[in-house]
Amino acid sequence: MSVSRESAVQTSPHVTVLLDEAVDGLAIKPHGTYVDGTFGRGGHSRRVLEHLGADGRLIALDRDMAAIRAADSIRDARFTIVHSHFAAMADVLADMHIQKVDGVLLDLGISSPQIDEGERGFSFRFDGPLDMRMDQSRGQTAAEFIASTTEQELMGVIKEYGEERFAKQIARAIIAQRAGGVVISTTGQLAKIVAGAVPKVEPGQDPATRTFQALRIFLNQELEELSLILPQCMSVLAPQGRLAVISFHSLEDRIVKRFIRAEQDRDDLPANFPVLAKDLPQPRLKMVGKAIRPGEAEIKRNPRSRSAVLRVAERTAIQ
Repeated sequence: MSVSRESAVQTSPHVTVLLDEAVDGLAIKPHGTYVDGTFGRGGHSRRVLEHLGADGRLIALDRDMAAIRAADSIRDARFTIVHSHFAAMADVLADMHIQKVDGVLLDLGISSPQIDEGERGFSFRFDGPLDMRMDQSRGQTAAEFIASTTEQELMGVIKEYGEERFAKQIARAIIAQRAGGVVISTTGQLAKIVAGAVPKVEPGQDPATRTFQALRIFLNQELEELSLILPQCMSVLAPQGRLAVISFHSLEDRIVKRFIRAEQDRDDLPANFPVLAKDLPQPRLKMVGKAIRPGEAEIKRNPRSRSAVLRVAERTAIQ
């Protein structure tokens, strides 16, 4: 009996990464108002609700309709779910007449259900439609992008967002297949083309890993979304409000780290510039502890948590 590639792969239940560390980092006030910018399957949201009092409030956002459906299981008057990308957080809060919040949590990246549902097209482990959209109700699919892009643009995407050293060879192979009349519409097709174009890969890593990651980040504008949401956090966080961000990619973590540092050290004047200390720009954020990574036990329990990095910062009263 033949077994399909999809059915042969065992799916993984969604395990919330750095659950206790992220929620503890928010230093939740029982009467506070909080935002979970990436609901996913609700692990962080449920834990936040456990810490809130009767008049606390949690607003969660997600652009994945599967996540919105998962939120239906939370029957709690303190909880509101909104179908939206998190870069629209300020508008969402304004529509709800919320001016300030006591904490914002962002769990970046992709959830296990999204990876394990072959029809979503996120994983090369399943031969499914080449989609890769977080929000399947809008936007261009990976197949549509590949069908219309240029070799130069494709190479740039794979190199920049996947940090793939064989980006030129991969882009050339994809465009060559397209020029030969091949319609690249499934994950299996793309993975096979990439494997044939990559001379060698790191032990234990599929040759398509970086290319799939790059296309997903690019199509969903993940880095752009992150760059848009961070300044909004400054405007909506109340003094002593906390920002907690879990990153899974070096490019994401770099953006978060640089943003916090820039808000913490706003003095960009030359070293010997004649100015009084009281007149120097004061920090609007202060780092809370050091970056946190999963321990060995969590990585063993959930290997997908291996690359996670949590950074926490607290809003000061400086405007």
